[in-house]
Amino acid sequence: MEAKKIKYPYLPEGSTILYVPISNPYMAEAKQYAKKYYDKLWQAGAAVVVKNNQVIGLGSIGNNPTHLQGCERIKQNMPTGQGYDLCDGCNPKFHSEPSAIRDAQSKGNDTSGADLYLWGHWWFCEPCWNAMIAAGVRNVYLLENSEMLFNRENPDNIIGKQFE
Repeated sequence: MEAKKIKYPYLPEGSTILYVPISNPYMAEAKQYAKKYYDKLWQAGAAVVVKNNQVIGLGSIGNNPTHLQGCERIKQNMPTGQGYDLCDGCNPKFHSEPSAIRDAQSKGNDTSGADLYLWGHWWFCEPCWNAMIAAGVRNVYLLENSEMLFNRENPDNIIGKQFE
């Protein structure tokens, strides 16, 4: 679970992204939650908030009904991290990370010191980092090799076939 040397589109100073294999139970749960809400999403993702070895929150951009009408960003083939204003469903407040944090907090859970696992993406946007930092999330985890698997620019990505 060591940090990698990857050039992310955004990474706050002093922050680190850690990596785990799909055999990690929390990453596996994030994948299953993303699959549950995959529907018409091109690049489904889901986040799991964990504290004291318990899942306390789940979130997926796929369970946002706005996406089911079709995403304008996808239609226009927008680069990752751009054009959020074109689709209400892509608004960062509906991203998996803040959705999972809201889910945890709505159940009365304290998210300070919690960990967050994100499946389906290879980086965290600035609004999501801000939400995680404000919630006191301690560590953030991505699937190992996610910088290849979920990066549209990588020819070996699995986008569109991530649940096969």
